[in-house]
Amino acid sequence: MALDITLDIASTCSGFMPVLAGIFNYKRLDKLLKVSIVYFVISCTFDPIMWLMAKNGEKNNMPVIHVNVLISLIFFSYIYYHLFKKSILKKIAIIVAITTFLLMVCFNSNMFEYPTISNTALSISLIILSLIYFYQLLNPLEYVDIEKQGFFWINAGVLFYSAVNIFLFMLLTQIPVNDRHNYLIINSITNIIANTLFSVGLLCQPQKTT
Repeated sequence: MALDITLDIASTCSGFMPVLAGIFNYKRLDKLLKVSIVYFVISCTFDPIMWLMAKNGEKNNMPVIHVNVLISLIFFSYIYYHLFKKSILKKIAIIVAITTFLLMVCFNSNMFEYPTISNTALSISLIILSLIYFYQLLNPLEYVDIEKQGFFWINAGVLFYSAVNIFLFMLLTQIPVNDRHNYLIINSITNIIANTLFSVGLLCQPQKTT
């Protein structure tokens, strides 16, 4: 089996890791981490859906990717809004979300074309929000062990995945189809690492601040 196909399968399977971790540790999780589990449950279904569509002869699965991008924007905007403690940061989260949504609507209105602008805009917004959250963690109002915070690991996964893949999302349609497998390998590897970080976050027991 070709390396890219093997990694693609592993990447798809890795999407279930955060779900299983969340179910295992569900009783210990706070409300916001439980919300993130809902996102991971929805997210892990998209690759299998696209595989089933291809198996049934559907040649264009772009609408599924559009929906995935929109759901990611909604969930992460909600999560970061509630993670941010200062009102100014909450306002930034709202502005970033609205700006990203407008870019999606204005520049990727064709549901049957790859959402280059939408994916790129989402990556930029997640990079901004994740960096702000890291800043908040490193400048706490109260002492907290950040490595024991579930969202520290989830945020690390978000930043890692978005930062590595942003140029792939920007340039994918410009890459010849026959050469894309090398770039998709990068996407699969980063997805596996990100899902591992998400799983670690959901296995953390929420720590009290002091």
